[in-house]
Amino acid sequence: MSLFGGVISISNISTLLFVVFAVLMGGYVLGRVTVKGISLGDAGVFIIALLVGALCFSVGDDGLIFFASSKPFDFSSGLSLIESFGLVLFVTSVGFIAGPKFFGNFKRNFKSYVLLGLIIILAGGLSAAGCIGLGEVVGYGGTIEDQDGFVAMIVGLLSGSLTSTPAFSAAKATVAEQYQALVSVGHGIAYIFGVIGVVLFVQLIPKLTKANMDEERAKLVIKEEDEKKGFTGKLFEIDHMGIAAFSLAALLGTVLGQIKIPLSGDGLSGTCFSLTTTGGCLLVSLVMGHFSRIGKVNIMPASSTLKLFRELGLVLFLVGAGIPGGAEFVENFDVMYFVYGIIMTIAPLIIGFLFAKYVLKLSLLNNLGSITGGMTSTPALGTLIGVAGTEDVASAYAATYPIALIAVVLVSQFLIILF
Repeated sequence: MSLFGGVISISNISTLLFVVFAVLMGGYVLGRVTVKGISLGDAGVFIIALLVGALCFSVGDDGLIFFASSKPFDFSSGLSLIESFGLVLFVTSVGFIAGPKFFGNFKRNFKSYVLLGLIIILAGGLSAAGCIGLGEVVGYGGTIEDQDGFVAMIVGLLSGSLTSTPAFSAAKATVAEQYQALVSVGHGIAYIFGVIGVVLFVQLIPKLTKANMDEERAKLVIKEEDEKKGFTGKLFEIDHMGIAAFSLAALLGTVLGQIKIPLSGDGLSGTCFSLTTTGGCLLVSLVMGHFSRIGKVNIMPASSTLKLFRELGLVLFLVGAGIPGGAEFVENFDVMYFVYGIIMTIAPLIIGFLFAKYVLKLSLLNNLGSITGGMTSTPALGTLIGVAGTEDVASAYAATYPIALIAVVLVSQFLIILF
């Protein structure tokens, strides 16, 4: 039996589902392994997905091929759907969770969030520029023979180190057509450490600073006069779990994310900026979570629904991104470029953390929450919520994320134009 004219067969769907659930099971087991209080947590799913991608899939002319398939079939589209669906579930849940306290927190720390988001991305951009300068001295490496190709590779590494899909898309649209493949290669090489590095960072810092987590959680509490007063009457529930309200936010967010703002050219052939589905869903769910109702209609999903969707969305996203990432990493790995990617991940992390701590005087959890937003790191936020023991850190992530999203797109384009 087949679907869509024989393009997707029941056998291929079953194979994909088998792989996804196998990765989830193995990933959760790995994530529970703890060494001196440090564990991968949900990022264990990402590690297993990478290994499965590297060992069981190959990238060829027919696309992403599973080694046990009787006939070549490209699993890329299926995994891309899983990744996108997971991301929508995660960021929409985060928006709803952060919404009730987001605007009070944002009002109190507005300048800090804007500055930190800019500092993190600028640090990433400067480290990328430094890598370009170093490459010109020691050689470009690999098969790259000219500066334009090397710059395309570095900008791809930057988008991967910051796990930023919008920066990746903007870079591909800005470079000459013959260099677009190098942007993709760079993104794939740096993406792996871009995820794992930030996940480990948000776990290590509280331990290295010997933070009292009870005290740090207390510093996140919004004062009562900052919180929106609730509705005292009885609200109409469309469904008791709030899935309809959740779906409305995802629907509106997806539409909002497709609106494109021209940055160069005529708006059709030039470079455009958009919130993307991620930013659109986050913004809409923040607003809906803040107001929580329209008249007497409840538009706030149940807490249990949000927690389930947040976790499910995160691990589906990690599976969908990890398997292709593992396959592409094997195909394109180069030690020098991997090191450049590590530099572009670590430099913004350290600079951003120190700036937030000593200049902006942010509390530890506000600091780390902002770091995950500034690094546009979805997996790290999931880890930080577990480390912090509170979902209030999502407000800092949500406040810094849009600033970083815009800045990283502009910095990527500026690097290409400058060099």
